[in-house]
Amino acid sequence: MLEVKDLHVEVEGKKILNGLTLKIGAGEVHAIMGVNGSGKSTLASVIAGKDGYEITKGTILFEGKDLLEMEAEERAHLGLFLAFQYPVELPGVLSSYFLRTAFNATREARGEAPLSVVEFSKYLKERASFVEMDEELLKRAVNDGFSGGEKKRNEILQMAVLDPRFCILDETDSGLDIDALQIVARGVNKLRAANKSFLVITHYQRLLNYIVPDFVHVMIDGKIVKSGGKELALELEEKGYTWVRENVA
Repeated sequence: MLEVKDLHVEVEGKKILNGLTLKIGAGEVHAIMGVNGSGKSTLASVIAGKDGYEITKGTILFEGKDLLEMEAEERAHLGLFLAFQYPVELPGVLSSYFLRTAFNATREARGEAPLSVVEFSKYLKERASFVEMDEELLKRAVNDGFSGGEKKRNEILQMAVLDPRFCILDETDSGLDIDALQIVARGVNKLRAANKSFLVITHYQRLLNYIVPDFVHVMIDGKIVKSGGKELALELEEKGYTWVRENVA
């Protein structure tokens, strides 16, 4: 589904990704772990099409299509989704309106008819139950005055509504207490399917207790240096990242 090959990325002349290569098949969940500054969030942003990054070498293919030739909205219409590490607030933009606008824009881009307000309201109510979202929050502006946990749940709700085929979770677990973490994880697990794939970016193994990955990768200095199964996350929890860095050296 996704193939990243020999990707090199700079920000303001500083190298962040240094020859990163990664393949993710349909129906797979991959986790990337690493210390701060290893390039995890940069990878997520570059795949999604965020501005401000200079790709100096490499390719990113989504089902054979060159993502680097596409704007962010084109990638979204193909079925890519990024849940942000720090979701932004949109004062004055009603959450339900925001979700319906994004949902119908994607449908129209795919040649599908938009849903009416009534049809979408029914669909939204069903999807909100995935993340146990209080319907009162949907009557407020996007993330405006939300707690950290509510913002993260709102990201997963957006993912549930848009129903993307490739989902990137950029440190969705940061700042969550255990109850909120479990709610978010349950929402993600309800969306897992044979035709969907997930890239989960995290510092810690605890998220992977609830969203169990098929593959775990360790990123150091802008590239993946070690890969394995879910047991690799447990090993990292026990030994830390210095163990991997020493082995690589």
